[in-house]
Amino acid sequence: MALVDRDPLMRVIWTDSVTGCNGYLVVHSLVSGLATGGTRMRAGCTLSEVEALARGMARKTAVFDLPVGGAKGGIDCDPKDPAARGVLSRFVQAMRPWLDAHWVTAEDLGVPQHLIDEVFAEVGLHQSYHAAIRRAPDAERTLRRVRAGLNAPVPGGLLLGDVVGGYGVAQSCLGVVHARGWAQEETTVAVQGVGTMGGGTAYYLHEAGLKVVALADAAGTLFHPDGLDVPALLETRDRFGEIDRAQVPPDVQRLPREAVLSAEVDVLIPAAVSFTIKAPQVPEVAAKVIIEAANTPITPDAEEMLATRGIPVIPDFVANAGAVAWAWWLLLGRVDADPVLSFQVLREEMLAKIPPLLAAWDTEGHTPRTAALLLAERRNEENRAAEAAGRGLLSIP
Repeated sequence: MALVDRDPLMRVIWTDSVTGCNGYLVVHSLVSGLATGGTRMRAGCTLSEVEALARGMARKTAVFDLPVGGAKGGIDCDPKDPAARGVLSRFVQAMRPWLDAHWVTAEDLGVPQHLIDEVFAEVGLHQSYHAAIRRAPDAERTLRRVRAGLNAPVPGGLLLGDVVGGYGVAQSCLGVVHARGWAQEETTVAVQGVGTMGGGTAYYLHEAGLKVVALADAAGTLFHPDGLDVPALLETRDRFGEIDRAQVPPDVQRLPREAVLSAEVDVLIPAAVSFTIKAPQVPEVAAKVIIEAANTPITPDAEEMLATRGIPVIPDFVANAGAVAWAWWLLLGRVDADPVLSFQVLREEMLAKIPPLLAAWDTEGHTPRTAALLLAERRNEENRAAEAAGRGLLSIP
């Protein structure tokens, strides 16, 4: 795995002159002179965390054969802090040389897309995909397509750019269901997290007829053996992403937050924060398959222990890569502002990628992560060879 697991190309550490908060940019790799990866903000964010996420982005772009390398930004600041917006603005200003020409960023934990786009507009970069958009022959036309796609309304009262990541995870779950031959209406799911990724995942699995029996936010786990009314629960979320318990039906059980991890379900989807499942939690896991919707929600030693128990893990750089893949398809013109087309393309891609990973697990004993890394390495080598041969990989209309 020399290319996708090598040391990063570059690490930048920045200190805010006003608050003293630290920010980080890690560029893992460049393809066609570009790297992509969101910018997150959370108290306690570290350089090593951002480095691991940048490596994950390189894997995602390789698995989905995108003509771009991997990067990530991170800021050690509580996004609820009144000073947070100013910190983000100064971070963007400091990283401007990279954001102008090489780094395509987007929303991530603690930084919604509308906020980062506001900051980009204020500094004259228009939109967070700027480094790629500026390469288009008609940059204004490409910018209009990107904005229209991100802001296209979808059923449920949300925007396409906000739900496409969760939709991709839901389709990866359906890929597992199809590969295992399970009936959708009998398949049970537990989802940890009700933010952009977890909420979208739960919503689209509910729409597909699966039973989302457990749903957890920061306040605890909600459980019903016959399935929860996911759309109704999500409708009650406050601006911090917590479900209003006053509006939860009385027949829904209220359990501790960690109970979602031990729910007896077919599929467990950790979609909240990194390193949720560590070695001590592994004996409690009762799911048949785990799908990583959050970035690195399972520690490596815990994943090894799960494998010995016969529980395969669909890795994050496949399952939750729908958002970045869709963003680049939007940039490249493969999709547009029509949600039907976007959902169709993402569904086809996910349903094609998941079954081979489980087949490698069933027939060869390879974990889904190993199988996906082999695919990422092969794609990375192909892209490197194409660049060395002088063949253009990036053409943005």
